[in-house]
Amino acid sequence: MVAGLLLLPVGFMVVWFVVPLLQFFGNAFTSPRGAMEPFWTLLGTGVYRRIFWNTLVLSLAVTAAAVVIAYPVAYALSRATGSKFQVILYCVLFPLWVSVLVRTFSWILLLETNGPVNRLLMSAGAIDAPLRLLFNNTGVFIGMVHVLTPYAILPIYTSMSRIDDRLLQASDGLGASVFTTFRRIYLPLTMPGVAGGAAFVFLLSLGFFITPALLGGVNAISIAMLIEQFVNEQLDWVSAAAASILLLAAAVALLAASARFIRFGVMGVR
Repeated sequence: MVAGLLLLPVGFMVVWFVVPLLQFFGNAFTSPRGAMEPFWTLLGTGVYRRIFWNTLVLSLAVTAAAVVIAYPVAYALSRATGSKFQVILYCVLFPLWVSVLVRTFSWILLLETNGPVNRLLMSAGAIDAPLRLLFNNTGVFIGMVHVLTPYAILPIYTSMSRIDDRLLQASDGLGASVFTTFRRIYLPLTMPGVAGGAAFVFLLSLGFFITPALLGGVNAISIAMLIEQFVNEQLDWVSAAAASILLLAAAVALLAASARFIRFGVMGVR
């Protein structure tokens, strides 16, 4: 019975997702100059290496910032009850209901030279001239942190909500300071959620397209933008497929590495 119910969705995924994906990846090995030539070109050309490196560094920075912001928010969510819990949860989930395109365009208006952010900083005397916050890594970083932080909050909150308060009370009763209780008990128990949230954000950052394309432009090209240029501007499907395989390999390597540290049962995933 269960197998019969799964047959239709599995068949749909195989026909319309797995097969086209394998065909696309197969293009990477059809270069007339050799099956591995597109990979050596991507890894051996300085421009492409800088794009890969820029994407990696930006993804790590976005992940770190998102986790730092998400941790206190998740803690507040885990401690709130009643209407406070509903308000905080709504504030976390509401951005996920708004199109990424709309949120990114909003940051363009906020970060432009004469936008509210620069005007506020100048009126406060923090800067003498408007900052260049658009069409560089700074704007991309801000926009991606805003879009991806909710994906870090939810796994961390799940991990925090499973902690037995009696452990913290026992630590306090034995004379441990608040900092010691946090460092030796609370933080280690929440690390699976932190690791899971960081993995989610980093994986999404690696392949993010809309926000880097709009806020970064040609001055902050990411791997996803490079693949889009190969397909739409250069019609180079071989290089696009090779870049996609390298991106997928990086994501799989991250999952394999993080699987040693993430206990999915603690995160609520069985």
